[in-house]
Amino acid sequence: MTESEVSRVIEMAWEDRTPFEAIEFQFGLSESKVIKIMRKELKPSSFKLWRKRVNSGVSSKHLAKRSAQIKRFKCSRQKSISQNKISKR
Repeated sequence: MTESEVSRVIEMAWEDRTPFEAIEFQFGLSESKVIKIMRKELKPSSFKLWRKRVNSGVSSKHLAKRSAQIKRFKCSRQKSISQNKISKR
């Protein structure tokens, strides 16, 4: 992966509303691969905070745990990101 792709994966992983399934759709990375990237690229303390947040129930990182009211997984800045595989309206 390029540096910009790794950066985008990290950004998507930090976003509470972006599920792991969206990352897998765009980059072909499973949840376990995303976790490995986060572990490698983040400081240990940042990684621990991220994992705690993802597993706390506050985050909507898993589609099965999401509220039915959330109907999208795109971030507000996603339209400006080049080479995006999700179609734009």
